[in-house]
Amino acid sequence: MRLPLPSAAALATTATATALAAAVVAAVLPGTASAAQSPGSSSFTISDPRIKESSGLAASRVHPGVYWTHNDSEDGPYVYGVDSATGNTVARVTLTGIGRPRDVEAISLGPDGQLYVGDIGDNRGGTWDHVWIYRFQEPRQLGDVTLKATQFTVRYEDGPRDAESLMVHPVTGRVYIASKNESKGGLYEGPAELSTGGANVFRRVADVPWVTDGAFSPDGNRLTLRGYFTARAYPWKDGRPEGEGERVDAPWQGQAESVTYTSDGSTLMFGSEGASSRVIAVPVAAASSPGGSASPQPGSPPDAATSPEPTGSFGKGALVLAGGLVLVFAAKRLFRRRARD
Repeated sequence: MRLPLPSAAALATTATATALAAAVVAAVLPGTASAAQSPGSSSFTISDPRIKESSGLAASRVHPGVYWTHNDSEDGPYVYGVDSATGNTVARVTLTGIGRPRDVEAISLGPDGQLYVGDIGDNRGGTWDHVWIYRFQEPRQLGDVTLKATQFTVRYEDGPRDAESLMVHPVTGRVYIASKNESKGGLYEGPAELSTGGANVFRRVADVPWVTDGAFSPDGNRLTLRGYFTARAYPWKDGRPEGEGERVDAPWQGQAESVTYTSDGSTLMFGSEGASSRVIAVPVAAASSPGGSASPQPGSPPDAATSPEPTGSFGKGALVLAGGLVLVFAAKRLFRRRARD
């Protein structure tokens, strides 16, 4: 016997339920929501065995999902581009026109499309009478390339400092360096424009805690600073950080060395040193809250930190997914029943 065609209402019911279930699956199952995320906003592992001391991160604007990084010291004049989708190195830039790097600690991308590399570390406790910044244009093509960089000499108005954080403001292009000190570090502001004609004197404009890296949000309205045990985000106004900032639930990382924003500002990316180091994504909307830091203090166990890769929501998501599937099965039963009638 020939079955009657299903009614339009039955087809609509089935299509609606199927679409709902598909949306639920895309929101819950791992990997299915990635299409809705901006490139480079998920955690990844750096796989290149040459990158053993990743000490800085900068999100590419030219190549979505690629992050620029470098080793801490004794690696040479190299900057690596890592594809966050795979963790593989897709570019290695060899810098020329500079001296031998001494202690490279930070990298930041300026509004001029140039990368600024901070050779600003001083493991001797702040005894170098000068440090350097290297600047070069972000490559338009990925791959191994040799580029000529501009070298700038830097001095601090109040004497030598050990530092690991260099941040270029994404609107003004002014360069800032945060010194590293157990008691109280300083945020130093460079001149409006860096010059190769002599030393660029950086002056202290604010006190900051122990800092291992920092980054401006893409709109320039916030400055996030991280250390080994804490991270805070400060409103940025009139060229200064305001107040005590908000805590950031940064991940626990044994060698917490780097932080940057994704190119769209939706996520903070936290990196560390070590072979096959993990770069962990923390959505900005969920990263900050008022009050003291929830990150562990010296001596606290590693699990005292809040994990930025939540798994507790899986149970709730599974229930929602089950509900969506029930709708699909109910629609199919209705379709079969009407077909029999």
